[in-house]
Amino acid sequence: GCMSFVLGEARMCFTGDALLIRGCGRTDFQQGDSARLYTAVHSQIFTLPDSCLVYPAHNYQGIPCSTVGEEKTHNPRLTKPLAEFIEIMASLGLPKPKQIDTALPANLVDGEDVPPAIPAA
Repeated sequence: GCMSFVLGEARMCFTGDALLIRGCGRTDFQQGDSARLYTAVHSQIFTLPDSCLVYPAHNYQGIPCSTVGEEKTHNPRLTKPLAEFIEIMASLGLPKPKQIDTALPANLVDGEDVPPAIPAA
């Protein structure tokens, strides 16, 4: 799952890996579920005021922040109906993250019993 933090009477939201600028987090590993992600974004983040600033955990567009209104209007994945979103997410064909074999087991046990440093790729 993902967590988002809303601050300043819904003036800003730190969306973690759920909602990215013109995108969203991956659902193809770590027990991801496209329908749950879509439902969470639409029922939680997209119900915030359109003027609420969105600060994601990752920035792949070179844009430091967006707004809820901008993402509700222009996000190429999350503006689609649920069934189409699920199809899009299933067909992304993204490469496996470099450190996933180390990070995934660590994430599943909250970092316990993990070596102190992950070697560089």
